[in-house]
Amino acid sequence: RIGSATSLSSAVINTRLQELVRLFKERTEKVKEKLIDPDVTSDDESPVASPAAAPVPAPGGELEGDKPLGDDHYCEMLCCTFKHRPWLDHLKSYQFPSSIDPLTNLMYVLWLFFVVTAWNWNCWLIPVRWAFPYQTPANIHYWLLVDYLCDLIYLLDILIFQTRLQFVQGGDIITDKKAMKENYLRSQRFKMDVLCLLPLDFFYFKVGVNPLLRFPRCLKYMAFFEFNNRLEAILTKAYIYRVIRTTAYLLYSLHVNSCLYYWASAYEGLGSTTWVYDGEGNSYIRCYYWAVKTLITIGGLPDPKTLFEIVFQLLNYFTGVFAFSVMIGQMRDVVGAATAGQTYYRSCMDSTIKYMNFYKIPRTVQNRVKTWYEYTWHSQGMLDESELLVQLPDKMRLDIAIDVNYNIVSKVALFQGCDRQMIFDMLKRLRSVVYLPNDYVCKKGEIGREMYIIQAGQVQVLGGPDGKSVLVTLKAGSVFGEISLLAAGGGNRRTANVVAHGFANLFILEKKDLNEILVHYPESQKLLRKKAKKMLKSNNKPKDEKGGPGDPLIIPPKADTPKLFKAALAATGRMGGKGPLGRLRWRLKELKAMQ
Repeated sequence: RIGSATSLSSAVINTRLQELVRLFKERTEKVKEKLIDPDVTSDDESPVASPAAAPVPAPGGELEGDKPLGDDHYCEMLCCTFKHRPWLDHLKSYQFPSSIDPLTNLMYVLWLFFVVTAWNWNCWLIPVRWAFPYQTPANIHYWLLVDYLCDLIYLLDILIFQTRLQFVQGGDIITDKKAMKENYLRSQRFKMDVLCLLPLDFFYFKVGVNPLLRFPRCLKYMAFFEFNNRLEAILTKAYIYRVIRTTAYLLYSLHVNSCLYYWASAYEGLGSTTWVYDGEGNSYIRCYYWAVKTLITIGGLPDPKTLFEIVFQLLNYFTGVFAFSVMIGQMRDVVGAATAGQTYYRSCMDSTIKYMNFYKIPRTVQNRVKTWYEYTWHSQGMLDESELLVQLPDKMRLDIAIDVNYNIVSKVALFQGCDRQMIFDMLKRLRSVVYLPNDYVCKKGEIGREMYIIQAGQVQVLGGPDGKSVLVTLKAGSVFGEISLLAAGGGNRRTANVVAHGFANLFILEKKDLNEILVHYPESQKLLRKKAKKMLKSNNKPKDEKGGPGDPLIIPPKADTPKLFKAALAATGRMGGKGPLGRLRWRLKELKAMQ
């Protein structure tokens, strides 16, 4: 009985001691990890809210958070309720900015749209009202209403918007009200804006409502070109707008020519000769048809009879040839600029195919190369992203790299705790590579010189006896191969095959690039070396140390008594050996004597 009781107590003591040892080791590892990597989250519990922070009851006895939602509504109607203020209150509380950035402010682009709309009203309809009999005493008030509404837009543009535009002087962005106003008053834009608002309308009282007196309103062309520049800067496919604008130029030239033809016909007399407009049908449509045949030089027109008709037709032909050639050339430039990337892609692909045919590359390899070209172009819109970014300043390239890759790289365990600037420098060295389905990203046993970050797609880690079993599938945002960047002495060989599962877009960081960066960050270099050694040690532990299934341990090794616990037992012995620790010390002595 005494032997069984002693063995039972020794087993309990041994279990308890092992548990204490495990707790002490875990605590030590956490403290060491916290000292090495300050970014590791603490295990301390979050503080409990103090009673003083509890919500104070309202005078009515209810908590403030328990009020019904209906009390927050500003307006209730039969069909719906508004939780926020109506748009009218927002409009009243809106404050107009004291300065406007003309390059990035979308509100200014919207305002330019209204100004250009007013300018187009004048440019398109002043010739129509002058030549065709569409402006009559019965509808004159409608025409004048829209005219003066356009004049109001011109005036607001001068008084409110143009005097608040920021400008650059000596490298500084000027936002001072007085300086912005003086800059506008000295500019050519102000002179043209004042000229286009000449009050020639007062001559209406003497000569009647003649639309030609509003011709200066067409001089606000600078707003039109500024609107084009701002709109193209914010559009994703600006070439579509350029094609539409070039087409509008051609239509406007035909529009003006049709107005001139009707005026010439009225001057000669409608239907007086076979060349002039005979006055039948829709006058604008028929004159526009004549203008199209003349400017595009289709032919089939009646011959002019009088000297006036001959001179008019000659000028029309010369103008038509010149205008049409200019439009065709401009359209070619617009389409060429829009398809420049596609043309470059086609030329690269054709050159590569010609090279492969010359050296008689196998057809399967050629098909994979063509597939890579097709997928890379359609997924990225370019073959090499670095060619686009190399034109940007270093700071802008860093900003783009941070937005694209920082969230992924900052989560890599190897780089946590490193200098942020080192990570920023590393982001600029990443390059994008596309892998086709079943392409080997890396093979087992080869020397690792790169780290991979999955941007899109998936890769599979293969292993097993045949090397074809899927061990794990890594998705977008995963990182692998990071230990190879710092391992040395044969420890940087790949331990498994990694294959692209479908199309995969990866970012690659090469070892030589990281070494060039670490020269400037010695503290981060030391930290990375320590982490790499620790990760390699955990990956390369021998099987017998882990207690593999092939070599089971019948009798587990006895864990060492912690030093802190030994010191506590020794202190108890010096103090007389009373209490629980004293009894435990006596039992341990007894157990040691039996062993």
